[in-house]
Amino acid sequence: MDIREIAKRARVSTATVSRAINRIPTVNPQLAKRVWSVIEELGYYPNTQARALVSGRSRIFGLIISEITNPFFPEIVQVFERIAVQHDYEIMLTSTGNDPTHMEAAVRRMIERRVEGVAIMTFGMEEVLLEDLKLRKVPLVFVDVGPPRARVSNIRIDYLHGIRQAVQHLAALRHHKIAFISGPLHLKSAEARKQAFLGSMEEIGLEADPALIVEGTHTIEGGIVAFGKLLDGATRPTAILCSNDMTAMGVMRKAYEEGIRIPSDLSVIGFDDIRLAQFVLPALTTVQMSQADLARLAFNALLTELQRETPSATGTEYTLKTHLVLRESTRLVSDHPKTPARKTPARP
Repeated sequence: MDIREIAKRARVSTATVSRAINRIPTVNPQLAKRVWSVIEELGYYPNTQARALVSGRSRIFGLIISEITNPFFPEIVQVFERIAVQHDYEIMLTSTGNDPTHMEAAVRRMIERRVEGVAIMTFGMEEVLLEDLKLRKVPLVFVDVGPPRARVSNIRIDYLHGIRQAVQHLAALRHHKIAFISGPLHLKSAEARKQAFLGSMEEIGLEADPALIVEGTHTIEGGIVAFGKLLDGATRPTAILCSNDMTAMGVMRKAYEEGIRIPSDLSVIGFDDIRLAQFVLPALTTVQMSQADLARLAFNALLTELQRETPSATGTEYTLKTHLVLRESTRLVSDHPKTPARKTPARP
């Protein structure tokens, strides 16, 4: 089955079939409808590489994420791909695993496939991409770190709005000893969340105790280790705000091991609102950064940039707001909180 057979059955020329398949607007609508009717009847699948050669467009968007095993990213991929299909685009997905070498290889592969735009949802290592893609006039979308440059869109996350709500919520529950577990502070997004926490504490007149601020890794394991450091400290927090939900789940796991009840003895708040957050026990109060909205913003930013005749010299900015989602992992501070001694291994 090829376009010659399609042309024969639709009673049009092969050139008309080619133009219809490539959605060239000069094709007579009635003829195009006849062509697509035959294509659907025969179950014909056009050769996308051949179409790209004819049209000069690949109709492929690149999507680069940090770690596919992190529950934050699958919904971004799912929504981005669904919207792409609706617009007759394919996506080329790469999970970097936070490996710069892998990132460079992914960029080369995308350039070879002539992607029409790239959405970078990595929260780090963006400089590698910028150097490889900036001279090729490929539209790019970044989160938080996009430079003011033509063909570059930047999605600014309003971390402060949601984190302010979280701090005010804990203060309303009479918590004063509030700890914060950050992400890796070499990431601009992690530093931004930490600064939002410090600013929110200052706004309501609460002192952020440096001993209660611990750097984590944005992983469950990192949450376990960070909470262990807080337990070893001289001051025990009555509440912990975490830089992401995975960290919060690590805190909850460590609390369970130590016999600390959540939320009776300790209130915990996460950040991201991944799907798992509503299913852990107790369900996690968290700051929502909608992955679906992030994916929609990224795709639409690429599409808008492609359709723009004259790109802005300083790029385009978009904003994604965050907000607190109340569940079951926070409560009014206890007048007599339980502060159990650290468990020690049983003697042989």
